[in-house]
Amino acid sequence: MSLLEQEAFIKGIPPFDTLSGKNLEYVCQNLDVVYFKEDEQLMIKGTEPEFLYFIIKGVVQEIEENEVVSIYDHHEFFDPISLIENHVKHTFVTVQETICYLLPRAIFLEVLHEDKNFEQYFFQTISQKLNVNHANEKNKELANFMVARVRDAYVQTPVIVDATTSIYDAVKALKEQKSNSLLVRRDNELGIVTDTDYREKFILEKMSADSPIGDLAKYNLIYIEGSEFLFNAQLEMTKHGIKRLVVIDENKEVIGVLDQISLASFFASHTYAISNEIEKAESVGELQKASTNLIRITQALYGKGVKVRYISKLLSQLNEKIFKKLFELTAPEALLEKSALIVMGSEGRREQILKTDQDNALILSDDCTIDTQTLETFTLEFTDRLISFGYPACPGNIMISNPEWVHTESDFKKLLFSWIDEKNSDNFMNLAIFYDALTIVGDEKLLDNLKRYLSDKIENSGAFYSHFANAVLSFETPLSIFAGFVLGKNEHKDELDIKKGGIFPIVHGVRSLSMEHKIEETNSVERLKKLNDLGVLDRELTGDLIESFTFLLTLRLKLNLEKIDKNIDPDNYIKPSQLTKLEKDLLKDSFKTVDKFKKFLTFHYKLNMLG
Repeated sequence: MSLLEQEAFIKGIPPFDTLSGKNLEYVCQNLDVVYFKEDEQLMIKGTEPEFLYFIIKGVVQEIEENEVVSIYDHHEFFDPISLIENHVKHTFVTVQETICYLLPRAIFLEVLHEDKNFEQYFFQTISQKLNVNHANEKNKELANFMVARVRDAYVQTPVIVDATTSIYDAVKALKEQKSNSLLVRRDNELGIVTDTDYREKFILEKMSADSPIGDLAKYNLIYIEGSEFLFNAQLEMTKHGIKRLVVIDENKEVIGVLDQISLASFFASHTYAISNEIEKAESVGELQKASTNLIRITQALYGKGVKVRYISKLLSQLNEKIFKKLFELTAPEALLEKSALIVMGSEGRREQILKTDQDNALILSDDCTIDTQTLETFTLEFTDRLISFGYPACPGNIMISNPEWVHTESDFKKLLFSWIDEKNSDNFMNLAIFYDALTIVGDEKLLDNLKRYLSDKIENSGAFYSHFANAVLSFETPLSIFAGFVLGKNEHKDELDIKKGGIFPIVHGVRSLSMEHKIEETNSVERLKKLNDLGVLDRELTGDLIESFTFLLTLRLKLNLEKIDKNIDPDNYIKPSQLTKLEKDLLKDSFKTVDKFKKFLTFHYKLNMLG
């Protein structure tokens, strides 16, 4: 290869892409191209290393005590730590015919010591690498956020009345239509009436309620098209010293009013405005309208670089408000104080971001007097309404429309006991889902009592915890001994399931340890912190698990938002070929952390001894 081709190749590999032109050229001038046969040892454990290897073609395994601990393929390099420490810790063997660039150790160390940023990369933990990636993504996505349009913000639907309408009738219309914006039509122009106008003109000047609303209005309004950039709306408000813009479409028809609060709310993630919409909703229709904004909020928060675990907490709070409000609007009187609506699974852990499957149940107090027919009608309608809001039905039918998830407190205790007593995968899954439960509305003591009952029944049962935790081994970590990632075939050709491969083992492993140590938090990250405080997990593994978990969730969210933009339903499948080189590296690092955690759990619960 020519020097230019070598530079292009090396510069495409982080962190070599950060090298100065001089150092990059120096590295490339000292590269040799070498061919290796299949099953050839390149570096042997216990020896002194001579080269840093860059794979042009082929696959290399890193082996420790006959176990493959890592895979390297095209556009990857190994093993810088061996060169730094001048000691090879593992053996590296080709899986197939392989061609590599070789960089002498002396040259690598010389460049390493000359460039501090380059040097720092090789001493970062997985947690630090993931944090650096998050910062890079934040800067990149912030640029995308700046291209948001006016129509992306909350544009209020106005009430438009004739200037001759009485103040009384205009205000009445405003209230009836539950709007905050009143536009006044006078001949061929529009005016606007604000709270300040009512206060300073109508009240202070003691105007009659029969006076025409046109007398309160301000005219010469500033218009902006819905397709205009949102930051231009901010500039227009600042330029003219106003708090509202009239939004029009491409045909110059009025479609709404953008006020300063909505604008500020959008740039602050606009959750405040949506939260108000939910709380003020007086009908199922109004609540459904408010719920349609959650995807937009997710996109805005992600675009601003907010970490996924904080997005999930915030979105979960809004989801909870929606569920609570829907329950309060539709539940029979007999249920309001004699039951508890609970959410489970990812929603209970406050890790749900996009509207995924429903996981909910209803606990009735033992003295609840609601009749069976009324209860059944309500639970079926509640589930159907959530489906209409965009929350899909649970494939496993874990919803209050299923009588199996609606019981009195006493009957739930009997159900929990049967799940504990009859050890099978379905019962363990039900226990796992229930253990993550969170009360949304109603009597919180009902769920608290059931969780205490569950804890008491499994206390000091090592056999239970081992069988319960064994589910972490249900799915193989998708790292191949041949070529990096294990990918699907047929329907999911060239894809991997990021939930089964990485997210679930972390969630369930942490859940198992939390159940054993009576940790009350439901969120996985909060549970990890508690486990670290108790000394169950060391600081390094805790940090790696938190950052790996966050990265996996972030990657899934990023790709699912892209699918939504293309009108594709979100799922748990990702295509590694669509990832950047750094994302692939971090995904492999995250899967390695998952494998390390699985080994910890296998030893802790003696999972290899289970039949």
